[in-house]
Amino acid sequence: MKRVIGIDPGLALVGYGVIDSVGKTYKAVDYGVIKTPKEESVPVRLALIYKSTMELFEKYKPSEIALEELFFNTNTTTAINVAQARGIILLAAIHYCGRLYEYTPLQIKMAMTGYGRADKKQIQEMVKRYLNLEKIPKPDDAADGLAVALTHLQSAGTLKEAFAIK
Repeated sequence: MKRVIGIDPGLALVGYGVIDSVGKTYKAVDYGVIKTPKEESVPVRLALIYKSTMELFEKYKPSEIALEELFFNTNTTTAINVAQARGIILLAAIHYCGRLYEYTPLQIKMAMTGYGRADKKQIQEMVKRYLNLEKIPKPDDAADGLAVALTHLQSAGTLKEAFAIK
């Protein structure tokens, strides 16, 4: 059995999904979001993300961690804040298990739907189907975290490890 945590980085919401796999059989263990209060300063929010991420890793003990890479084309301020949050998550993942894999939004869309221009609804529907869930996971960020984990499980062995500390 392999346990993977998939993470969709953000500053306000960090989506996560925990999946166990045996071969090509997948089971959702948990999913949700880490929320940070918008009235707090960015440094405090980053500290909360680090602490909460480490707590997730300690609770679920993943053997591998998959993280979505960033893609922004408009708001620079948002991109910088999300990039900082992503850096904190990278640090936590490397400190926890050293087995970190990264996937672009295009890779996730292709793995989930076979179509690089799939929209969020199509990806969410496939997450529901792959994991035999009764309904689409909410909030959207949690479904995104599950999609990242599923992408990793379907791609493992074909994509190079981003970082590995052994």
